[in-house]
Amino acid sequence: MSVTGKVPVIGIGPDGLAGLTTRSRELLLGAEIVFGSEMALRLLPELTAERAVIGTNLPNVVERLRAILGRKRIALVATGDPLFYGTARYLCEKAGSEHFEVMPHVSSMQLAFARIKESWEEAFLSDLAARPLEDALDKIRTSETVGLFTSEQYQPGRVCAELLGRGIDYFTAFVCENLGGKDERITRGELADIRDMRFDPLNILILKRKPNRPDRPRAARLRRFGNPDEVFAQTRPKTGLITQAEVRSIALSQLDLHPGDVFWDVGAGSGSVAIEAAGLVAPGPAFAIEQDPADYHLMMANAETFGVSNLKPIAGTAPEVFSRLPAPDAIFVGGNGGEVARLLEACFAALRPGGRLVTNVGTIEMLTATYAVMKRLGGGVEAILINLSRGVEQLESLRFEAVNPTFLLRVNKPSPDWVV
Repeated sequence: MSVTGKVPVIGIGPDGLAGLTTRSRELLLGAEIVFGSEMALRLLPELTAERAVIGTNLPNVVERLRAILGRKRIALVATGDPLFYGTARYLCEKAGSEHFEVMPHVSSMQLAFARIKESWEEAFLSDLAARPLEDALDKIRTSETVGLFTSEQYQPGRVCAELLGRGIDYFTAFVCENLGGKDERITRGELADIRDMRFDPLNILILKRKPNRPDRPRAARLRRFGNPDEVFAQTRPKTGLITQAEVRSIALSQLDLHPGDVFWDVGAGSGSVAIEAAGLVAPGPAFAIEQDPADYHLMMANAETFGVSNLKPIAGTAPEVFSRLPAPDAIFVGGNGGEVARLLEACFAALRPGGRLVTNVGTIEMLTATYAVMKRLGGGVEAILINLSRGVEQLESLRFEAVNPTFLLRVNKPSPDWVV
C-alpha cells in the first residue's frame, strides 16, 4: 500500500481478518497505523501496527488523520458497514472523502434482521450511542419495526424499561448478541421479559409491533393547539393520515374560532382537529363526525386524554347527520377522497351567515375539484400550499426531512350586513 494512496476504510465481522477479502487483509497487515473503536480493534489481535483508538472526541481524530495523511500507511476499521451509523462517515466528511476508499462488510443490523427473518426495508433504525433514546421515542412509538444499535448507557433491559414506563407495551423484542461469532445468541420475548435480562454488550435490539395495536398517546404536557401527531392515538395502518401538527395549526387559524362558537369537524378521524378546536371554542360545542367505528372510539379516547368535555363525537355519515346538529360557525372538512368535494355544498349550506369553511386536500386533482366548488359557492377562496421540512440531527449535523405538500382552502359565507 502506497503512503500517498487512498486510506482504506475496512468493515470487519466477528471473525476479524479471517472474514476479509485478500485485498482488505493485505491492506490491514501492511498498515503502519490502524484507527478503530476498541471493539473493532479487539477483533484484530494479529495486527502489529500502531493502534489508534477512536473514542468520543472525533475532532481530535480528524486532526490526527490530517496530520499524517500522505506520511504513513493508514487504515481505518469498523464493524459491519463503516458508513452505516458509523463514525467513518463523520471522519470522511471532515477529513475529505477524496482521501478514503470504503470496503464495507455485512452490517450487523442487516445480519440481525436476517437472523429473525424480517425485512428491514421500512424499519426505523437508530444508534443509541449517537442519539439519546428520548429523541427516538416518538419514532419508535409509531413504527411497525424498529432496529436499535444499543449502547453502554442504553442496553436492551433499560430500553424496554423506558418504553414500558411510557405505555409503549405493544412490541415483541428480539436481542441479537455477538452476531457471526461462536457465542451468537438470539433472544425473543415480551418487553417485560427483556427488561429483567442481561446481555453481552455487543448486541442489537429489534422491536416488532404486535398485530392490530393502536398507537398510544405519549405522556407529555399537552399544548393548546399544534400538538405533535404522535400525541394522538391512531389506528394502524392509518397512522400518519391525521392532519399534521403544523397544518392543523394553520387550519385552526383560518377557522377563526372564538369561545362559544359551534364547530363541526367532518371526517374527524381520530379527532386531532376537533379536539384542539374544542379547546378554542369552549364552552361552545365541537362536533366530530366520523363513520369509521375504530376511529370513533379512538377519538373518544383522545378526548379523554385531552380532557375536552365539550367535544361531541357523532358516529354517522355526512351529510345525513347534519340535520340533527346546531348550525355551525365554522366547519373543517378532512380527508382526501372524492367525498370531500361532494360534501362541500352541504357544509356551506349548513353554515351560519358569516361562517367559515376550511378544507385540507393532498393532491392536485382534489385541489382542482375542491377549488372549483368553493369558488362557485362563496366567490373568494383563500388557497395555501404548505411545504414543510422537519429538522433531524445526524451525528453533529442537522438535516431536514421534507413532509408531503398539502393544500388548505378557505371560503366565508356572506353575512347580510357585509358591504360589497
